[in-house]
Amino acid sequence: MIAMRVAVTVAALILAAPVAAQPAPPLAERVAQILADAPVGTRFGLLVTTADGREVIAVNPDGRFIPASNTKLFATAAAYALLAELGTGAGGSEQSSSGTIVGLEPTRSGPPDVVLFGRGDARMSSAPDCTIDCLATLADAVARRTRNVRNIVGDDRWFPDQRWSPGMSWNNIGTDSGTATSALSLDDNELPVRVTPAAPGTPPKVEVSTYYTLRNEAVTIAEGKTTLTFERAPNGTELRLYGEIAATTVPYKERLGIDDPAHYAAWTLRRMLEARGVKVRGQITVRHRPVTLGDDPKLRAGHEIQLRMPFAAFIGGHTAPPLAEDIAIINKVSQNLHAELLLRRIGRLNGTGSLADGTAALEQVLTGAGIPRTGYDFSDGSGMSSYNRVSPRAAVTLLRWARTQPWGAEWRASLPIGGTDGTLRRRFDTSPLKGNLWAKTGTLNATNALSGYLRAASGQDLIFSFFANDVPQDAGASATMDAALDLIAAAN
Repeated sequence: MIAMRVAVTVAALILAAPVAAQPAPPLAERVAQILADAPVGTRFGLLVTTADGREVIAVNPDGRFIPASNTKLFATAAAYALLAELGTGAGGSEQSSSGTIVGLEPTRSGPPDVVLFGRGDARMSSAPDCTIDCLATLADAVARRTRNVRNIVGDDRWFPDQRWSPGMSWNNIGTDSGTATSALSLDDNELPVRVTPAAPGTPPKVEVSTYYTLRNEAVTIAEGKTTLTFERAPNGTELRLYGEIAATTVPYKERLGIDDPAHYAAWTLRRMLEARGVKVRGQITVRHRPVTLGDDPKLRAGHEIQLRMPFAAFIGGHTAPPLAEDIAIINKVSQNLHAELLLRRIGRLNGTGSLADGTAALEQVLTGAGIPRTGYDFSDGSGMSSYNRVSPRAAVTLLRWARTQPWGAEWRASLPIGGTDGTLRRRFDTSPLKGNLWAKTGTLNATNALSGYLRAASGQDLIFSFFANDVPQDAGASATMDAALDLIAAAN
């Protein structure tokens, strides 16, 4: 009986004793559990390091991934490295050579031609409320000089005629995401369109520039889902609209791409001149530069002379935006056209401004930053090309190198801030990383990307690059990636 009471007492003591806390699984294991909850088939690459390069966590860090708009990190860093010393303010030499100018070109008989000559200006605008780099200012300059002109010429030969990059999806051409790139750009080479429902069974009302000829095959339905599609052949001017719009919905808004920006700029200038009482007696014409001029030195020299002296009488012009301002636009809102123009601008420093020259200049910078050539391949500057490839290690190396550059703080400030602005304004808004994460987003078909800097719970700064490719059914992996970064930040 005594032995039994002792046994019971011992058992009671064991049950009453506190259970020792189990140690938390290693960080890598907890991150792996989060990634395992992503759609099956998603392929992740992740590298997080301290500011001095010590690895915190790595998941396939040397794998090659489609980076989407993380490409802009590389293009904008290269632009800072190559253009900053040339002058990015109003008086800088590279700055002043990268705007838009207008002049009069004599003809054999009769009134002169008006030539609008583009040099990569990303911000020229025709908006009624325009205050800087306004096309209206150039139209005023022409109207003060003459009341009769012949042709209106759009000249974009500052860059070769390469409007789209290899690897861009055909369905993006014709949209604001894939509008054509040209040295002569206006209104971001986009046209706004607004579709308003009408009575059920009738076509909706469509508001769009007369630059395109509209074929409206859409119909208004009493209720249901709005499914509208705009379709246009490359370099075509007929815009077809089809599908359905619900009568109870708000107006549908879209922005359409322009295939020949030089022509559109000249077309718009003609309308402005006519509104100012200038008689335009000729046509709208364009001057494009061939991608290659062959090996004929006279032909090459002739083109260079024309580019330096495009017409006899200079009337007025604009300068390109300051570099920091343009890069902030590129990174904060992920502006594709501006990124493509920037790549071509660095390609003109020692070349013709072609895509090949731009990517060669980019590679020169990345080599100097210590990034292995196997860590990247680029076919554009915006990330719209599905041919681009980047490893997490290459992106982290770029980010760490940029911190040491004189322009590094300014470049970091151009990145979206978690839960605060840009393309991250709705992400991390309820997370401790709100206001503590500076990173470039990236989204393409079946692809998500996020690379930049974050401040961990301890206050230390971490550098990271996170890619998700092959996301099934384009379901998106952003929520999974954000959860993993929240965990990493909390654990450091």
